[in-house]
Formats: sequence, C-alpha cells, structure tokens
Amino acid sequence: MILETVDYIEGGVVIIDQTALPSEERILRLSSTDDVIEAIGSMRVRGAPAIGIAAAYGMLLALENFMKSSDARPAGYFFDRREGTSRIRPAGIDPEGAVGILHDAASRLAATRPTAVNLPRALERMVKAADENRYDSSRLCERMAQEAFRIHEEQLENEKSMGVNGAALLRDGMSVLTHCNAGGLATAGYGTALGVIYTAHARGMKIHVYADETRPLLQGGRLTAWELVRNGLDVTVLCDSAAASLISSGRIDAAITGADRIAANGDTANKIGTLGVAIMCERSGVPFYVAAPMSTFDPCAASGESIPIEFRSPSELIYFNGIRVTPEGAGIYNPAFDVTPAGLVTAFITEKGVIYPPFGGKIRQLAGRAL
Repeated sequence: MILETVDYIEGGVVIIDQTALPSEERILRLSSTDDVIEAIGSMRVRGAPAIGIAAAYGMLLALENFMKSSDARPAGYFFDRREGTSRIRPAGIDPEGAVGILHDAASRLAATRPTAVNLPRALERMVKAADENRYDSSRLCERMAQEAFRIHEEQLENEKSMGVNGAALLRDGMSVLTHCNAGGLATAGYGTALGVIYTAHARGMKIHVYADETRPLLQGGRLTAWELVRNGLDVTVLCDSAAASLISSGRIDAAITGADRIAANGDTANKIGTLGVAIMCERSGVPFYVAAPMSTFDPCAASGESIPIEFRSPSELIYFNGIRVTPEGAGIYNPAFDVTPAGLVTAFITEKGVIYPPFGGKIRQLAGRAL
C-alpha cells in the first residue's frame, strides 16, 4: 500500500503528478529547485508531510546542481535515497558558497505554501545541517543527504505507527467519513487518516469510506477515491454539501481527517470544509478524529488565530475543466484551509499515541519531545 509519492532518485526529485489523477498516473522528474517550487505551488505534490519531504529534497537538489557546476568531472549524479551517501564525491566545491545557495533555496521554498508547518520545519532541519557543516565540503554533502533522507524515512515510520494507534479506535463494519486526501499521496507514502483505515483493513476489518469530493480541486473525489479503489477498499464519493445530511442520518460512525497545522491548544487547520464536518459530527454525536504526525503540531502557535491561512487563485473557482462557471464581475473567496476549534476534536491520532482532551498540556509535552 506504500505509494512512491515523492522520492530522490539518481540526482533528481521524482513525484506522482497529482494534478493528472485519476485519469493518468504521470511520473515527473524535477531537475531543479525551481521545478520543486512550481510542483508545490501548483499542487502537483501536496499534503503537509509530502510537501515537507519535497522541500527537503528541493534543497538537496540545489546542492546537487551546485556540485555538478563545480565538479570538473561530474559522473551523472551524486545523491540517491536508495544508495544513501555512497556516491558523494564533493571534491572541488566551495562549502561556504554551497551554504549560500542552500539558504537561498530554503527562502524560496518557504514562500510556496504558508499554512502547513511541515514545510518550514523540514527546511529548518536542512538549514541547520548546512550551517553546522559550512566549512567542510565532504561533511556538508554527507549531512545534507542524511538529513533529507531521514526526514522522508522518519515520516514513513511515523505513519505506520499512527496507523496502529488509530486502528484501535475502529471496529469491523464501520462507515468512516474523510475530507480531502490524507493518504499516501499526501505523505511519505502510507498516509495519516487513510493510514489508520489501511491498518484496520489489513487487520481484517471491513471499513466503508465516504470521501467528500473536496472542492474546488476535488482531492477527495480524485485522489482519496483513487487510492482506496487501488488498494481494494470500499469507497463512496459525495459532494461536500451532502456531508451534513449524511452525518445527521446516522450512517457515519466516525470521521477522520488529516491536518496541515495544529496549534498548541489543539485548534486544527485543514482543508477548507473540515470545520463543517466537525460541527456536524459534534451535533450528531459522531467521533471526529484528526490523524497527524507530531511534526504537524506547532507549539509556537497558541491557537488557531496564529495559523496563517493560504488563499488560492480565484481561477480555481472561476473555471471548471477549462469552462468559466462564474460571471465576470463576481467576487471570489477561495481560502485553502479553515480552522476547527479544539473543542470539536474527539482525539488526535499521532505516532506517539492517541491524545484525548484536555489537549493543551499534552500537546506541548509531546510536541516538545518530538522537536
């Protein structure tokens, strides 16, 4: 069930182009940091954990290209996650010059998407590795590769742990609602919210998933449904405006979503429309779970008011499949995320365990250990 959503192979970043799904499984090779910036901004790669990994690889790619331009005898490529650091031959590079390039790459990558905290956190780790090794070219190259690959591998292990912790909350025959895509496509390859469902499925539970289509880019209808069908799970897609009536009908046993940033008090930023799902779950007595790694918790954000909300291009609402669907002169309101108050969250599913309310002290304690 592991998807190769984003990886670093033979000197380049390789991604599944999520804008082409479900009709085409298109693999893109990104050859420059600018390519990675475009891929994150256009949502060819998306999901908080996945863009954190992509950002780390965008910095490694900046170093790769600097090494190629500085080495008189480049031999194809320098970095490959499968090979670790065995191909590194940094002779001839200026380590301080490389660090300058890396700082510039980090600054440009940081500006791509503001809401998900995984992206700046990954960049902070990469910048720290660069600064600590700025006078030794061999050590600089080795540590940058190690840190980028570690970010990827840690995330995948955390997703598997989340799956185990969250599956304990489910039972055979449940119907689970999810919003947006929090599966392998949004992460290191296994998933957060969907990782919980995959683990339950692997244990023999029959789980029926209801996937909100998630307007305006249809990440639920295009991506979540594609993943679930591909992995042999039952899924029903519904338009976002049908979620409230479905929940109130008693046909949903639990809702599980991912998250892009979770404040210290438990307020949670996730794809626009999540708040409505949480409100209806609270009103109907349905558990509302958020599955997210500790890297998504931001103890520096006291509450949801501190979380920056990204606004997407008006064109996402003006056009549908290339056809204009709103009249000229109409205003457009297109936030990518909303914030669900902590009081509406039944529990957080993390790699460290399940966190129940009251959240504040527990989040600060666990987040502090994870950082």
